[in-house]
Amino acid sequence: MIRSATPAELRAWISSHLDPLDDHPHPDRLVRSDFDLNPAMKGEEGKDTLAAVLVALVEREQGLSVILTRRADAMRRHSGQVAFPGGRTDPGETPPVTALREAHEEIGLLPELVTLAGLSTPYRTGTGYLVTPVVGFVEPGFTLTANPDEVADIFETPFGFLMNPANHEERFYDLPDGGRRRFYAMSYEDRLIWGATAGMLRALYDRLYGAALG
Repeated sequence: MIRSATPAELRAWISSHLDPLDDHPHPDRLVRSDFDLNPAMKGEEGKDTLAAVLVALVEREQGLSVILTRRADAMRRHSGQVAFPGGRTDPGETPPVTALREAHEEIGLLPELVTLAGLSTPYRTGTGYLVTPVVGFVEPGFTLTANPDEVADIFETPFGFLMNPANHEERFYDLPDGGRRRFYAMSYEDRLIWGATAGMLRALYDRLYGAALG
């Protein structure tokens, strides 16, 4: 990505590396997953719950930043973790519709303020979700409000930091059965972005900068 590029040039460059918005997950499509770093724990494919998240790129004067949330502590799954706004796909929804609806419900981002660019690499989680990241651009001047039932905090992280492979750590934690779970992590200021969110960002980096997927 060229530092001197205009916002329009950046939009075009990023969009050219994404899949079309009307694309859909299918069995033969390449996906990334929690299992990439943990092949021994690979689950059964084809039984995933479909979901989508919004990778909202804010066009700040100093460069692009990404809207992220910290999930509410009372959430049943992944409480307190950093995540993109998003959630389960309702019947009949496409990934862009799900991502925009969830972003509106969780952080109050109005759909009409988002210019959708395309889809990044689908991501399969160890908890049984197949998540489609939907990338969109947002101009400054919006107001966000966290839904307290789902979101404890909303913040932005520089896109350049997240797309720097020097900031992509491989970490692990030990399991009660003696196994070891590995995951990507990106630590920015006092925030730890890890697990599926970091995995999706890593996949987007690979897509944009030409690293081999697989």
